[in-house]
Amino acid sequence: MEILLKPIITEKMTLQGEKLNRYALIVDRKADKLQIKKAVEEQYKVTVEAINTMNYKGKRKSRFTKSGLLTGRTNHLKKAIITLKDGDNIDFYSSI
Repeated sequence: MEILLKPIITEKMTLQGEKLNRYALIVDRKADKLQIKKAVEEQYKVTVEAINTMNYKGKRKSRFTKSGLLTGRTNHLKKAIITLKDGDNIDFYSSI
């Protein structure tokens, strides 16, 4: 099971990474905090101090097109905010 799906790279998270040593990732919805901590420490070779998780339910969306009304839903997701030990950092841009 792939636990870490993708990093969240936004202005807000970049500032938190610089000031508070916090990083955000989209993770598997079934993963718990211990599994996320282990996966982050193995993949990025850092020490995790704290993890906060958030579950987001997908929103219903609809739009009007030439062929009529299309309805759907965005995906459910789980976000993890990871606080690292002082001195550690994660460089998401190096793997691009």
